[in-house]
Amino acid sequence: MSVLVTGGAGYIGSHMVLELLDAGEDVVVIDNLSTGFRWAVDSRAALVVGDIAENDLVKETILSHNVNAIIHFAGSIVVPDSVADPLGYYLNNTAKSRGLIAAAVETGVKNFIFSSTAAVYGNPQENPVSESAALAPVSPYGSSKLMTEIMLSDVSRAHDFQFVALRYFNVAGADPRGRSGQSTPRATHLIKVACETALGKRAQLEIFGTDYPTPDGTCVRDYIHVSDLATAHSVALRHLRRGGASDIFNCGYSRGYSVFEVVAAVKSVSGVDFKVLLSPRRAGDPAAIVAQSAKIRERLGWRPEHDDLEQIVAQALNWERRVDELKAGALAE
Repeated sequence: MSVLVTGGAGYIGSHMVLELLDAGEDVVVIDNLSTGFRWAVDSRAALVVGDIAENDLVKETILSHNVNAIIHFAGSIVVPDSVADPLGYYLNNTAKSRGLIAAAVETGVKNFIFSSTAAVYGNPQENPVSESAALAPVSPYGSSKLMTEIMLSDVSRAHDFQFVALRYFNVAGADPRGRSGQSTPRATHLIKVACETALGKRAQLEIFGTDYPTPDGTCVRDYIHVSDLATAHSVALRHLRRGGASDIFNCGYSRGYSVFEVVAAVKSVSGVDFKVLLSPRRAGDPAAIVAQSAKIRERLGWRPEHDDLEQIVAQALNWERRVDELKAGALAE
């Protein structure tokens, strides 16, 4: 038996692959390498280069690798890009997910874990926001993920098929052992961009909006370490394998940091006072969103180990210092 990880050559997916392999699981990855990297997939996993839209390829992979669970990361994730290209996001995040779910049902895969997002909440009325809060996404990205959640819920009632959807808050950091990290060119993740700026890879850091109704005027987010997020998927997988019911959980630390606070942390840890440019708000960005994470802790026993902003920043910086060397080595092979 093996676990299929879609998008396993990407940032979060590659960490999930490491988590599964370290636990002794057999892993197969499907990734079209549009934003992921072949070298980011641990050699212990099987890599199938292709798109999850290729139904025959997906079904062949499931059957040939005896897949009994799917963890689905593949998709597009940049909120402003979704505002500019909504159809592209509904294709990548919704239509292709529909095809993947159909392949799972057709091949008898009963356990499915979905990479969802806190963007389904839009601008929540209260923070921390719980899973029962109103769902009102303010971007096509959030809407595209919510549509997939709805499909999963409907399919679970119609078939012998269970799912867990994990609503991520802001994912950051890198594998503590330095095996993977955020490697996407032109990434928009704040900690990634700030680390690149501190190391001279960018001339300046741009902050979008300083007039939000928050304590210092900048957006407030709940930053979760990528390894803790991978662990959340592992406990969700154990839940489903034990016969647990379909469910939805927030993944965050229930504590928020403003953009200014994150930038200050990166400057402090790096020792570099880099240039910061203040710009107008971007479309689709909520003012503040922080997770109420009691549900996943209580029901699934999730216990995060890296809830420390400076640790997250330090590991992101360490990864940023070596990622170019890793990319160059992969190209030379």
